[in-house]
Amino acid sequence: MCGIVAYVGNQEAYPILIKGLKRLEYRGYDSAGVAIINNGQVNLYKKQGKVAELEAFAEGKDTSGHIGIGHTRWATHGVPNDKNAHPHYSGNNELAIIHNGIIENYASLKEELIKRGHDFISDTDTEVLIHLIEDIQRNTGAELDEAVRIALNEVVGAYAIVIIDKNNPRKLIAARKSSPLVIGVGIDGEYFVASDATPIVEYTKNVVYLEDEEIAIIEQGEDLKMMNIKKQEVIPYIQELEVHLEAIEKGGYEHFMLKEIYEQPTTIRNSMRGRIDVNKGIVSLGGIRDYEQKIINANRIIIVACGTSWHAGLVGEYLFEDLTRIPVEVEYASEFRYRNPIINEKDVVIAISQSGETADTLAAIKLAKEKGATIIGICNVVGSSISRETHAGSYTHAGPEIGVASTKAFTAQVTVLSLMALSIAHKKGSISESKFHELLVELDSIPNKVEKMLETDAQTVAISKRFKDARNFLYLGRGYNFPVALEGALKLKEISYIHAEGYPAAEMKHGPIALIDEEMPVVVIATKHGNYEKVVSNIEEVKARSGKIIAIITEGDTEVKAIADHYIEIPATEDALSPLLTSIPLQLLSYHIAVMRGCNVDQPRNLAKSVTVE
Repeated sequence: MCGIVAYVGNQEAYPILIKGLKRLEYRGYDSAGVAIINNGQVNLYKKQGKVAELEAFAEGKDTSGHIGIGHTRWATHGVPNDKNAHPHYSGNNELAIIHNGIIENYASLKEELIKRGHDFISDTDTEVLIHLIEDIQRNTGAELDEAVRIALNEVVGAYAIVIIDKNNPRKLIAARKSSPLVIGVGIDGEYFVASDATPIVEYTKNVVYLEDEEIAIIEQGEDLKMMNIKKQEVIPYIQELEVHLEAIEKGGYEHFMLKEIYEQPTTIRNSMRGRIDVNKGIVSLGGIRDYEQKIINANRIIIVACGTSWHAGLVGEYLFEDLTRIPVEVEYASEFRYRNPIINEKDVVIAISQSGETADTLAAIKLAKEKGATIIGICNVVGSSISRETHAGSYTHAGPEIGVASTKAFTAQVTVLSLMALSIAHKKGSISESKFHELLVELDSIPNKVEKMLETDAQTVAISKRFKDARNFLYLGRGYNFPVALEGALKLKEISYIHAEGYPAAEMKHGPIALIDEEMPVVVIATKHGNYEKVVSNIEEVKARSGKIIAIITEGDTEVKAIADHYIEIPATEDALSPLLTSIPLQLLSYHIAVMRGCNVDQPRNLAKSVTVE
């Protein structure tokens, strides 16, 4: 969840670190800091707040040097303030560390280190780790890389760390377990280290992804050396980045979130590219081809995910059960692993994650693999941990998503789930040829329909002005659009801080109707398919209690238009594919309300993009 960046080479480190931190700020923005070695000293500057506050604080100070580490924090242990910001010094100020993750046994380690004479400045678990490394060096005389290895055998938890030593001004030590870390191999013996590729892509396309419990000894001008915490040598595997620099810039948009909403016609197309041929009547996902028969013969499919990905999984449940007639369960990954689930070798687990690094989802995958299940991954980031941990899977190809509130990743995930369900249903023979072709043609048309919808954003702006000061929202949907109601409510909560809840429309009468009055905006997804008459009845029940209706309706619908206070029209589509359209106006509604309320839509408070700790 925190962002890590490091550099060693012939260039000045500070500008690279600051630029990298700005690109990683979506991972955490409680505080930021850098540590740079120059003239035999570790100069460390850190500040509560965003990277801009750090820049202002460091202005005029000695930031020169060719090796350094930087960090932007999402707080776990210790409140956000200057002393808890990273990097952290060792007790002798010779070492400095940055860390993403949680050291679960830090309290017992800290107690023992205090007995040995260590003093601590911060409330963090990270400071304990660097003191432990220093203590091992002092008592064993071990080189830094060996002291790190010994220390990591003593800690329990998750970590991605980078350490510098003032006595080794050409060397970085990096390691990871359950938190992502990538090493960029530059020219003239320079190296870059980061939590993801965004700070690296400007400088090199050649990267090495660290695996769990691997340690990298990174020395300027030398070949990269790696080992695991058991001291076994690891051969670095260099891969080529697929990320392009322009994909991580705003491209003229005011916010990344708005850019990513407007990218969806392209990202949905990219999710289908090479996988669908309407003329030949083919859906083919190469990443799961060898496992299709296992899916067809599965006793059940279990979808595990968190947050927005969980909502995509709920849409997937409707798709797979409707089209393939295979039973599906959708689980919060964070709960799945702790309830001793019943899993066997006839089960297929589909893990969904934008980043491919979600800690709870990774843990759920490992549990399911131990029990013999087949694991299929759906993620966005090539080379991510989930893509390496699963048996097979499909990338969504949505491109980097920088806005913390997920938008294009959701529709890309739903697109891939639609393709999977269609492919399996066709091969299993659970849908007719005519229905298969009908859905295929309609899926191919979705990007053009999204483009058409985005041209009518002015209507959403007007509705946003009317309801930007509301204190509560209710979102209602049925069938395929119940998950969209949940996702719409989540988006509003995430970025505008307005309380919102999503419900199946029929469940309104079982409690939430008590909340409805003239101050309550109720967003109802009321498309022509999917229990339309029932949804109209639910709208009438809201109107009878003076609730304000914002309806998402199919073009040409006059019945709901006549009774709704406000409406947004979407093009007609198949019920099974409607979430790809109905989610778009809800994303825009959340975005415009948040902007009008003065909220930071790209970096909402208390949230980080990639949840790599439990």
